[in-house]
Amino acid sequence: MPETATATSLSGRTIRWTFEDGPTGGGTYEHTFAPDGGVTFSKVEEDGKSGKPTSVEKYASFEVAPGVQMVSYLGDTGYTLTVAMNFDTGRLYGFASNDKEWHPVTGSMEVVK
Repeated sequence: MPETATATSLSGRTIRWTFEDGPTGGGTYEHTFAPDGGVTFSKVEEDGKSGKPTSVEKYASFEVAPGVQMVSYLGDTGYTLTVAMNFDTGRLYGFASNDKEWHPVTGSMEVVK
């Protein structure tokens, strides 16, 4: 299986997601994907500084097409976030859901590192 198809294929990357809709519409969140399979994310405030970080022990990501990564994780609030990121266009598409709600989400993404 190629490196880009592993469950932690975003390891070492930091990516900012800006959501246009869904429960976090209008918000920007910075995600750092760790080599141990965890992800840390925080809201980016208007002044550009990151808020309090939240860590999740496990995420999964897969390259589903050239330049397109799908990533999913379950946050501590009970929401599962699953997004497909198109690195060529800078767009993201996905779903945020819990046991009572389901929201399609769209937005943009930017690779920080």
